[in-house]
Amino acid sequence: MATPKLLVDVHTHVYLPRYASVLRSRTVAPRILTRSSGPEGKSEERLLILENEPSGGRPVGAQYWDRDEKLRFMDKHGIDISVVSSANPWLDFLSASKAHTLANELNNDLEQYCSTSPIISETRLRRLYGFGLLPLVPEVAISSLLDTVQQISRLSHLKGIIMGTQGIGKGLDDDALDPVWEAIEKAGLVVFLHPHYGVDGKAWGEKDNGHVLPLALGFPFETTVATTRLILSGVFDRFPSLRILLAHSGGALPQLSSRLASCIDHDPVVASRLKHDARYYLGTSLWFDAVAYGSEELGFKGADRKIGSKRMMFGTDHPFFPPLSSSEKWASVVENLDAIDGVQGWTQHGRDSVRGGNALTLFNLHN
Repeated sequence: MATPKLLVDVHTHVYLPRYASVLRSRTVAPRILTRSSGPEGKSEERLLILENEPSGGRPVGAQYWDRDEKLRFMDKHGIDISVVSSANPWLDFLSASKAHTLANELNNDLEQYCSTSPIISETRLRRLYGFGLLPLVPEVAISSLLDTVQQISRLSHLKGIIMGTQGIGKGLDDDALDPVWEAIEKAGLVVFLHPHYGVDGKAWGEKDNGHVLPLALGFPFETTVATTRLILSGVFDRFPSLRILLAHSGGALPQLSSRLASCIDHDPVVASRLKHDARYYLGTSLWFDAVAYGSEELGFKGADRKIGSKRMMFGTDHPFFPPLSSSEKWASVVENLDAIDGVQGWTQHGRDSVRGGNALTLFNLHN
């Protein structure tokens, strides 16, 4: 039986109950705190991911950890499948031993969350699949990371690993991570690379611009730099079957890829280091979510835009940036779907691929 056309969300987050409990137990960021708000002093929980966040963090509720809320959001917006990932800051704030233990527990929790989700009629596919977690913290033993890669590979509803940009303290281009990349490649898992720290806050100046600059620019710039460092390190030459999905459409990397290639060609330090032109890796090792909110931002792949539609996948960034009214649809869904429809040069087949076909192939989700 052929798999019907499905809308697949590859960028959607959850703070699993076990993880939320850890955040509630903390007194410094990252943490979930309770405070009073409004004239009646009604208490609310707020998530503080980084210190000195505008407005003292963001309100959180059941939509952050309740699976039924996730499914209701999907039903309201016509989303058939979500590939769910634990949201930042993952395990960055824990010791190596605690991170290893919690990673294994959360991976089992996420497998349960996904494996007991509803089945889509006329298919054997579940509504939910997931990205597991590695205990990527300083001083962790590489054997611990390899053990967790193997754990994730045995959990049939986890299709990859979500990862920040810090690695085990020196970034993802750290040579010490080569055994981890090798194990991920061998296991056939997809890495979802997601930012957390942004860039140096001093770049934003002294004016109060809320969270606009850190989120609109800081997050994608972090992804751009981290991925460029991976390319320059030769990771994709050493592990050519490694597959990495970049959050927020890869930041500025697609738009700057030709400039990057030119700089490499003219720099004797790196000119002979790579086996291919830097742009080659964007079409072989890298995939991109469509969380960009605009058609021009999505249609980047040089003169032949149809190539770009083969590397892109729909995403929502749920549960972040909710609408102001419960009756509204989420802008992150409506605007990103409109952007997919509006890319000049994409065929209808290409748009359908971005909405779901590419994800079904990348994550091997077929009947």
